[in-house]
Amino acid sequence: MMVSQSALQTTSHNIANKSTEGYSRQRVDVTTNPAVTEGNQRVGTGSAMGSVNRINNPWLEKQIEREGASFAFLDGQANALQRLESVFNEQMAKGLSNSMTEFFNSFRELANNPESTVSRTIVKDNAIVMVKNFQDMDRQLDHVKEDLNKVIESGVNEVNAYIKEIAQLNEKVQQIELSGSASANDERDHRDLLVKKLSEKLDISYAEDPKSGMLNITAGQTGVIVAGTSHAELKTSTNADNQTQIIYELSRGGTQVDISDQFKRGALGGALQMRDGQVMELKEHLANLSYAMATEVNRAHVEGFDKYNQGGLDFFDVPPDDNFNIQDLAVNKVITEDVSRIAAGARQNAPGDNTVANVIHSLQFKPIMGDGHVTFDDFYNSKVGQIGVMTQRANSQLESQKNIVEQLRNTREAVSGVSLDEEATKMIEFQKAFEASARVIRMADEMFDTVLSLKRM
Repeated sequence: MMVSQSALQTTSHNIANKSTEGYSRQRVDVTTNPAVTEGNQRVGTGSAMGSVNRINNPWLEKQIEREGASFAFLDGQANALQRLESVFNEQMAKGLSNSMTEFFNSFRELANNPESTVSRTIVKDNAIVMVKNFQDMDRQLDHVKEDLNKVIESGVNEVNAYIKEIAQLNEKVQQIELSGSASANDERDHRDLLVKKLSEKLDISYAEDPKSGMLNITAGQTGVIVAGTSHAELKTSTNADNQTQIIYELSRGGTQVDISDQFKRGALGGALQMRDGQVMELKEHLANLSYAMATEVNRAHVEGFDKYNQGGLDFFDVPPDDNFNIQDLAVNKVITEDVSRIAAGARQNAPGDNTVANVIHSLQFKPIMGDGHVTFDDFYNSKVGQIGVMTQRANSQLESQKNIVEQLRNTREAVSGVSLDEEATKMIEFQKAFEASARVIRMADEMFDTVLSLKRM
């Protein structure tokens, strides 16, 4: 009766946790009681409850953890790429490519009317718009970088909460299983769930101590974050490039090590790779494009003469190459205040001369970028196309990985999940066993009463 009652309690526990995330259904192991010798016979003495074990496949749990980490990594990349795609969106808005074309076209119009003040004004206005578009795109890339920094900071805070709870569960598991007669099923389920959530955030490796049952977890290759009942929190800091780094302390208050480059999986790994990879690369390409364009226009413009027959000046104010920042790029203030200072011709006292204007508008089709192999337009459009291809590939990989994770989770549900039909069948089985045991005891009691009544007679 006690065995049946324990089995019924376990079944009730399974049903109550049907929707609990990470729960593994449990079963009572029933063992045979030692038989006794009566005369020449061995007579059984019933059964006893051995232990309550969870139905769990460690290899499958490991697979879910690893594939879940890969999914989180791809998800982080896909989200960041979608942001980048919106920054370089040339279809939904008047983008940088269009403003560059209008800038060079305005010099083409100036070449047709070298004496026109209106054409010069259009050149100035289009130049200002183009510079503004360069700077807006650079700021948007900075915003993407800042958002990724925030993702990393918030992710590290979540990781620290998981680390602390896993260390506490390690202690509970050790205390419960110390005697060797009980298994910490619920604690192990919850710990496995936290490990999965932890691996979705960052790249980890872990192993269980077979003697104590406690997990030891390492972040990246060197950051031991859980060692039995002790744990170490990860920290963040900001470097000179305003990038958030993940810091690991070798000892409390001791040497701090930047382990950001050790994460190749998980959401934090995806955010770090996008921030330090594609985002910084695009900022560099954008800076190279704006610097090359401004420098080439200046080189041609200073060779000409303006409407006052004065020698040409730099069309753009360009910071030195080693300190170039798009935000410092601007149209020369002298030109913005007086468009007659824009040079169109290459000779003095030649009102109809349009040589310089022709040279500048022809720069649009001159192979200058990429070591002199591609034009400004081709260089920029190749980056736009590259982002589109990367986003499409990332979304495709994400969808494929999502299917893999869902398939593994369905397999786990089939192995470890709770089936209400199965539990109902088990409940009836244990109920009938309990009733049968009760009837046996009642019959034994009646037989004992009969023996006692014979004695009294």
